[in-house]
Parts: sequence; structure tokens; C-alpha cells
Amino acid sequence: MAAMRAAKQALRKEIKRRVASLSGQEKLRQSSVLSQKLFRHPKYVASQRIAVFLSMDDEVRTEEIISNVFEAGKICFIPRYEHGSNHMDMLRLNGVQDMKTLPVTSWNIQQPDRHDHSREEALATGGLDLILMPGLGFDLSGKRLGRGKGFYDTYLERCIRHPKGKPYTIALAFKEQLCQNIPVDDNDVLIDEVLYEDDQ
Repeated sequence: MAAMRAAKQALRKEIKRRVASLSGQEKLRQSSVLSQKLFRHPKYVASQRIAVFLSMDDEVRTEEIISNVFEAGKICFIPRYEHGSNHMDMLRLNGVQDMKTLPVTSWNIQQPDRHDHSREEALATGGLDLILMPGLGFDLSGKRLGRGKGFYDTYLERCIRHPKGKPYTIALAFKEQLCQNIPVDDNDVLIDEVLYEDDQ
């Protein structure tokens, strides 16, 4: 177990270094390419209830995706992480303007206030069709290296128990986040697909 943790830590460091070497312009360029790929993706087109992460500086930008979700008449859910635990809820976002007014946490992530009980939680109602997954690193067999807190793995376990079942999961990755093989343990839930800029 300690060896697994050490391997993950070393890989996190290496990926962070690779992503940090990207210019802001290059991150935006790859993010835009991925957004366009996603908009044509059959699973995205068919999905009505979609969970989208609000991106941090070292992640694929999701603002364009969130705007498109609303333009397409779909329902958007965003994560609210609970400090001091691995519990996360997916809460309904009411529009692009709503996103701009969200408070920022100490992790520098925007999310609904923890005292905000007015928003629909995805699993309390109709479940989710699609979750866009953040992460530090990914390999093409669907293994994901998160930040070590376990929020998404725990949430996916809850989704699996929901009557609707597990939603389709797509990771959004800069090319620099792709790895040959990511070490995983029993708590790591595999993702269905990694979207990245390939040479097609």
C-alpha cells in the first residue's frame, strides 16, 4: 500500500511539472479542441443531465462546455466538495451567470456555498447521464490519477447504487496528462473514456 502511495505521489509530481510547462495560450487551445470534440460526441449529444467540474488552472478549461450545456437545453450539475471528508455532491447550476456568482473555496475552486440548500442534488432526483471527470493523469485503459482525496471515486460508488445506475464518464485531458500506465488500487473506479487531442 505504501509503495502504491509513493508511486502515485511521484507520478503526480511529474504530471504537475509537465502541465506547469504549458503556456496559458496552449491550455486554452487544447481546451477548445476538446470542447469541440465533446460537442460532437454521441454520448454528450444524447445526455440530458451532465455533471461538469469547474476547472482549476492545471485542468482543461470547462467554461465553454458549461455554456454549451445551457445553449443545448441540457441540465448542468457541478461539484460541491466537503472539506475534511471525501464526500461530494453534484448540485444544479442555474445558468452561466449563476456560475459567475459562486464563492471560491480555500482550494481556489468555485462551488455553491455549503449553506446553500436550495439546489437540486443530482442523485436525489433523476441521477446523471454523463460525468466529465477531472484528474491529474490518465492512461488510455481508463485509469485515472486524482489528487488523492477520493471525491470522484466515492461519488461514482454512490451513482452505481442509484436506480439509474452509473453514468458514462469522460475524462478531459491535456496531452501532457496522458501516461503509459497509472497505478490503481481497489478504490479507484475506471473511467469509460479519455478525451484528448490526438492527431486525427
